Amino acid sequence: MAVSAPVGIDALLERIRSAYARIDPAQAYAAFRAGDALLVDIRYQALRDRDGLIPGALVVERNELEWRLDPQGSHRAPEATSHDLRVVVICNEGYASSLAAASLHALGLHRATDLTGGFQAWKAAGLPVTPAPEPVGPPGV
Repeated sequence: MAVSAPVGIDALLERIRSAYARIDPAQAYAAFRAGDALLVDIRYQALRDRDGLIPGALVVERNELEWRLDPQGSHRAPEATSHDLRVVVICNEGYASSLAAASLHALGLHRATDLTGGFQAWKAAGLPVTPAPEPVGPPGV
């Protein structure tokens, strides 16, 4: 079996991103408001706690993404209704989300894309963000 030459992450991202159309914050917000897109926030908890949340976005940890969005999967989220679902994956700055969108394409979610610039671009565009809820725990902890 022939081994492929190594590829750097920048070249890999360029190749992945050429396979679909990325979406900017204004386009993502408009599609979400029109009911044409499911926003999926894959940022890790510390970033959500620090920067807040996009109201209405489905929060799915990156390591669970494929299981939660596979319409045929036994662990799918209720929102994962079809392979035709338009999913906009959102990470912090728009890099990990590109890799995640490629993974969703491999599952047959052909309308999956990611948010150019990630959550930081969403926030910079002045789009809705809510503070993360305070952790619930015993008093004094």
